[in-house]
Amino acid sequence: MSTTGGFTSSGLLQEELLLTLLTLDVADALEIGEIAKSFGTQRSLPIAVEVRVGDWAVYHASLPGSTPENDWWIGRKARVVKLKKHSTMYERVLAEECGIDWHKENNLLDETHAIHGGGLPLITKYEGFVGVLLISGLPQVEDHLLGVEVLIEFLARKGELL
Repeated sequence: MSTTGGFTSSGLLQEELLLTLLTLDVADALEIGEIAKSFGTQRSLPIAVEVRVGDWAVYHASLPGSTPENDWWIGRKARVVKLKKHSTMYERVLAEECGIDWHKENNLLDETHAIHGGGLPLITKYEGFVGVLLISGLPQVEDHLLGVEVLIEFLARKGELL
């Protein structure tokens, strides 16, 4: 049984294009983190949120109900996005569509790399992949959808939403 919410790899690639940022600086990364935190707080979600620019964790918040284990998940998701430059949900769905064991194909361990929704690449128009938005604490489809919602809100505030 699929646990990936009916996503397709082609749809997730299209989503990444729609969520492309014009630029990303530290102030932008902080704003993205604050949007995620405010959504989580308003909805009483037990999540941890992190925004990374390169390897730098520019923003991190652990909301009530989250646990130290969420940080472990964040690290595992971040490694996948950094390696593949795509969302963790895309990597999961693509592996399911191809019928492959993602970890075996990439010679990586599940203990270090998690293909569970909630890791979204931060891609800019001119620089390409520059960072990662990470959400952990909900079922993987909800982690992913919250990340998408956060990036849509950020783009809307900047007037960059297509």
